[in-house]
Formats: sequence, C-alpha cells, structure tokens
Amino acid sequence: MSLLEVEGLTKRFGGITAVDGLSFTIEEGEWVGLIGPNGSGKTTLFSLLSGVERPDGGQIRLDGRSLVGLDPAQIYHLGLVRGFQVPRLFSGMDVLENMLVAEKDHPGETLAASLRPGRLEEAERLAARRAVRWLQSFGLAGVAGHLAPELSGGQMKLLEAARTLMGDPRLLLLDEPAAGVAPALAREIFERLDQLRREQGITLLVIEHRLDLLFDYVDRVLVLHHGRLLADGTPEQVAEDPRVIEAYFGNFRWGRRQEGARS
Repeated sequence: MSLLEVEGLTKRFGGITAVDGLSFTIEEGEWVGLIGPNGSGKTTLFSLLSGVERPDGGQIRLDGRSLVGLDPAQIYHLGLVRGFQVPRLFSGMDVLENMLVAEKDHPGETLAASLRPGRLEEAERLAARRAVRWLQSFGLAGVAGHLAPELSGGQMKLLEAARTLMGDPRLLLLDEPAAGVAPALAREIFERLDQLRREQGITLLVIEHRLDLLFDYVDRVLVLHHGRLLADGTPEQVAEDPRVIEAYFGNFRWGRRQEGARS
C-alpha cells in the first residue's frame, strides 16, 4: 500500500477546473517533486491534500485512510503537514514561540489537563527541547529569542520548514521552500531536507521552480498541466520528455550532479 493515494481528484472554481481527474501515488520514504507552469494546479492540489479545499470528486488516502471531508487540523494530526511558500509566522511571537504553537497533541489542548499543572509543565519542557533541537538542525538556535519579523527572508524560510517538524510529519508538503533566497541558502535548505528524509524517514512532496536544484534531490517528478498529470517519472525521464519540454521547460537543460557533490 502506498503512503499517499490520489484517485480521480477534481476541483472546480466556477467554470474553471483547477484539478482535473488527477491520480498518482507516493511511496513511504520517497522525495517527489511537483512542477508545472503557473496555473497548472499545484497549489490547489496542496490545498486539497491538506484539507483547506474540499474536492468536487475523487479520493485522497493517507496510509489507507480517506482524508476527504476531514478538516486541516484532523489531517495534520494524521501526519500530513504543509509548509507555505510565503512563511506564515506569528509576528508578535519570537522564533521559539513560533515553533511551540505547532506542537502536536499537547495536553494543554484539553480542559482536563488544566487540572494537572505538573503534566502541563513537563509537556512544555519536552516541547521546548524538541523545538530547540529542530532550530539547531536548521541553524536558527542563535535567533530563538528574536521576534519573527526580525529575521531575514532566508531565516523565515528556514523557520517555516523547521516548524513543520513539530507536527511529526509522515508526509511533508512544501511549496517552493527555496523561492526568493540566495542560491547557497537554497542548496542548504535542500540539503537539510535530504538529511531529514534519510535520518527521520519523512516522505516529501515539494513544489519548486528551481529545476536544476530540485532535480538533484528528488526520486520522482510529477508534472501538472491544466490540472492534469502530464508526466510522472525520474528527473532524467521528465527532463527528456518532449511533452514536458514543449509545455514547460523551454530551453532548460539538466544533468544530475555526481553523488559526491552533495557532501
């Protein structure tokens, strides 16, 4: 059984069909890239998978369980976690607090836990330790006490990615994690994601327009065009597909880096 199964997924906005009978699967532990021209349905697909939008037809299953009809919080608790292209940080909170609001299954979410303050204090200590560990992993421990607006654009991107890990994701959806940052930081972000996949077993579905970067890391690439699946294959197969070249690539040429270049 695949970790994620999408069958016949359809979403319409008025007379526009943004996602049109889309079907694909993602295996546990895979890193899959999602690409396509602007307006091809990529962000709408993420909204459907994460419960922000309800499909007009089709099915979404995570580890065999249907996600259709569940709200974003329920889907989050099942292990499908989404990060956004423009970081959605709380401007009145510092970096550590931004991490802690994403903690999953905190006992403070229930009224009964308020009658046991000792349990709450221990949970908060454990959550803070987890948050600091992820901040260290993303090179942000030194700014843990800074308010979110004080961060650079690149640091905000790193914080958005680090915060998703507080949800213990099985499947992590990231929308252009390297958009708007310098090439060196973009590569650093992808290196950290690759490390997470290898060490934590997290499955990744990532939208990214920097194809030379994306293709160096992913196992497979899904190409959307007019809400439909135009191609599904390895980076090599997709880069050489005449339909993809005509619809999206133009003059893009890619050759996979040697494995030693990642280290």
